[in-house]
Amino acid sequence: MTVSGTGGRTDAQTVYAQLRAEILSGAVSPGDPLRETALASRFGVSRTPVREALRRLEQDRLLVAGSRGMEVRSIDPEEVVQIYDMRVLLEAEAAGQAASARRTTDLLTLEGLLSRDRELAEPDDATRMRTNLEFHAALWHATHNPVLIDLLERLTGHLVHAPRSTLSVGDRWTEALGEHEALLNAVRAKDETRARTIAADHMNTARAIRLSLLREAAAGS
Repeated sequence: MTVSGTGGRTDAQTVYAQLRAEILSGAVSPGDPLRETALASRFGVSRTPVREALRRLEQDRLLVAGSRGMEVRSIDPEEVVQIYDMRVLLEAEAAGQAASARRTTDLLTLEGLLSRDRELAEPDDATRMRTNLEFHAALWHATHNPVLIDLLERLTGHLVHAPRSTLSVGDRWTEALGEHEALLNAVRAKDETRARTIAADHMNTARAIRLSLLREAAAGS
């Protein structure tokens, strides 16, 4: 991949956005090193914009300094639970605000994403994580509240270190799509109370599954 741009700032932003997307999708795992030289060669840029992009990812708490350079950060189970607790609150708030502030274009975007996800044939774990995040991000943007959007984007970034998506447990993928549809219907109907309830229940289910996965991992270690 070659990064286009007229200056270092554009290159750094593009490299940052691409690497962040890969980390959020789970394409880069906790502990994986990100070396300046290799990345500069991959993106077709000098090491300066790569260094700037890595610095920003470190500020986002997605990277830490490791023995082989910068690497994707791992988080402990307690922090995972704390993140889910906050997401339950913020996702419910976002759903309520989206029901109040959504525009026709927001509904069209959400409908398109849900339709796309329902047509996926047995998607892999990374695809489920990516498409789920895209649907939630579209819901956040339907609030037209930049502060809330920023908080959710930052908070969600901390969950990329989980080695397995909750959406790949049992029938959770199908169930989650049904909950997305119910949430979309509440937002379309401008039913703030129902939208908040559905969003909170949706995230509480994800939290419960994540806790179960953490217990399994602890028992097997």
